Amino acid sequence: MRTNKFGIRIAASALALAVSYGAHAVTDEDIINDHKTPGDVVSYGMGTQGQRFSTLDNLNASNIQHLQPVWAFSFGSEKMRGQESQPLIKDGVMYVTASYSRVYAIDAKTGEELWQYDARLPDGIMPCCDVVNRGVALYEDKVIFGTLDAKLVALNKDTGNPMWIKKVADYQAGYAITAAPMVVKGKVITGVSGGEFGIVGKVEAYDANTGELVWTRPTVEGHMGYVYKDGKQIENGISGGKAGVTWPGDMWKNGGAATWLGGTYDPDTDSLFFGTGNPAPWNSHLRPGDNLFSSSRLAIDPDDGSIKWHFQTTPHDGWDYDGVNELISFDLNQNGKTIKAAATADRNGFFYVLNRENGDFIRGFPFVDKITWAKGLDPKTGRPIFTEGGRPGDPAATEGGKGEMVVAQPAFLGGKNWMPMAYSPETELFYVPSNEWSMDIWNEPVSYKKGAAFLGAGFTIKPANDEYIGVLRAMDPKTGKEVWRYENTAPLWGGVMTTAGNLVFTGTPEGYLKAFDAKTGKQLYQFNTGSGVVGTPVTWEMDGEQYVSVASGWGGAVPLWGGEVAKVVKDFNQGGMVWTFKLPKDRVASN
Repeated sequence: MRTNKFGIRIAASALALAVSYGAHAVTDEDIINDHKTPGDVVSYGMGTQGQRFSTLDNLNASNIQHLQPVWAFSFGSEKMRGQESQPLIKDGVMYVTASYSRVYAIDAKTGEELWQYDARLPDGIMPCCDVVNRGVALYEDKVIFGTLDAKLVALNKDTGNPMWIKKVADYQAGYAITAAPMVVKGKVITGVSGGEFGIVGKVEAYDANTGELVWTRPTVEGHMGYVYKDGKQIENGISGGKAGVTWPGDMWKNGGAATWLGGTYDPDTDSLFFGTGNPAPWNSHLRPGDNLFSSSRLAIDPDDGSIKWHFQTTPHDGWDYDGVNELISFDLNQNGKTIKAAATADRNGFFYVLNRENGDFIRGFPFVDKITWAKGLDPKTGRPIFTEGGRPGDPAATEGGKGEMVVAQPAFLGGKNWMPMAYSPETELFYVPSNEWSMDIWNEPVSYKKGAAFLGAGFTIKPANDEYIGVLRAMDPKTGKEVWRYENTAPLWGGVMTTAGNLVFTGTPEGYLKAFDAKTGKQLYQFNTGSGVVGTPVTWEMDGEQYVSVASGWGGAVPLWGGEVAKVVKDFNQGGMVWTFKLPKDRVASN
């Protein structure tokens, strides 16, 4: 191994391997057709719509027991925590990120490292919820990812050398990037983290070839959007039309609404779908009103960043029920008609089905066992019907500077958090990684200070059951019914994938990669990776054999914020590996 001035480790044989592998660039067409090309995975979500469905069926419910590990690659060093990445695979090379903003290129056949890039992070970074990174984007000859100090970095896919580096936001104000960016029409689209620090959320587009800013769209009402042409900044309208409509006073100036999970793209409607996080601060009594566009889903024009429509899942959020969870496009077959729909499982415990052309509410229903903060959803608008007394009390109305505590369910870590669900067009079911927990929550006085936590709340999270916290659910978007469930002792914190082989894959904090029958929920396979799985599995075909890969390495928000729940996972070992499995050719016909 050798290391150059950029912090890139290059294997002795890497350049020769890169020459042989690096003949093909990733095009816009490759990205749009990713869900149709099982020989590679070139987008986060295994397709821009985020369904995480593979058309491969060589590996199926009848032969899954023959799935075998073929190599395991260590991310190395002492940085063994929070491996939430989804690998991408192109032309026999895997590109995967690791904690602390690292990127690896790996020979997908052998597991040999081709190159490694370590971002040089400054002191004082302030990620709220561990040092995670969820993946890269591929475009032409570039591997593009975000860093914990809120930069975008484009690397040469064959050598790992930086091609451009752009500052997206000020990390000293609490900004970071943990999500995988995406590329749409030659533009790199990214969101930002930092909602616990009173930042202003935004979605931005950068030219993938040059790194130059193309447009910026703030996600808090009252902030100006811009497009950039010929080096000039051009106003493109205030988000929401004007300031202060759904915010009191100047609270919109530090309103949160971070876009920290990234987005999906629907080519049918030419729309980016981004979720937005909690309004800041958590103490909702300081900011009466709906507080747009926090805790919402936004449809954004990829050409100039204009907001086409919005849907707010938790108006006037007082429980930290971020609305960032992915919005997955799918065709809803109902009453003899096909509707261009989209679905999301929100942290607040409700599952929403929307018309993705205009944002209209189609239906919503609980996907967790108990919800206390709302009695239900308005059947026409989807607006929550708040439970009287379900909001933590106003500290200004009580002595001692602490508002009345309430018990709320789900806890603020959500009925579902960041971990992506999957949708199968064959079963027409969504596979949702979820958790059953509650919290004691109360409000406290708070004021904004740059770079300081801006919460105004205290909390303790508790398991809702003695036997289990995590639940993998198969949900029917047409009926709102739970078709099957798998209960897991520890919280589920990893993503889900499903395949045409009637399989559903996910991982557990106990270290297992598991596979289930997509129709019945019967567990068919498990393999212990040695550390908690909080990454998202992918599958692809190479030389006629089907492969499955997943990152392993316990971490993320649960051990940091979990309260009583953290006791359940306190003895789990951290790690840093990517495991790769395959079904041998002679087992394809097993039945």
